[in-house]
Amino acid sequence: MISDLEAMREALSEARKANAAGEVPIGAVIVSRGEMVARGQNSVIRTSDPTAHAEIVAIRQAARTFGNYRLNGTTLFVTLEPCAMCAGAMIHARLDRLVYAAADPKAGACGSVLSVINHPQLNHEMLVQHGVLGEQSAELLRSFFRDRR
Repeated sequence: MISDLEAMREALSEARKANAAGEVPIGAVIVSRGEMVARGQNSVIRTSDPTAHAEIVAIRQAARTFGNYRLNGTTLFVTLEPCAMCAGAMIHARLDRLVYAAADPKAGACGSVLSVINHPQLNHEMLVQHGVLGEQSAELLRSFFRDRR
């Protein structure tokens, strides 16, 4: 049975792999019934796919694993607050829970800039928690962008 802290450590591991590949260091994992069922890392540059955010990669993998686009009963752990695209995908996939490490004051769609998750006019609600390993995730991102400047 994987804990939230262990799951977020796995997401950070995926973020570090993305960083090593020259991608923005964001990682994600999906957990179902205490077991990790999918993982993803940003791969937009490597795949020339603007939708290849860590969350989307993990959601696609989980959907293939379950043979279903509905991911009821799952939790997505991600190192940065999801953008509007990823938040929308999570709603469509019907995830039960989202745990993100660091807030994204520029594009976050879970309360920082927009509130896509749990918007009162949308038909799905999920539990949202943030801050688990938030400082480590934020420092990895700061370091990435500092090195690029």
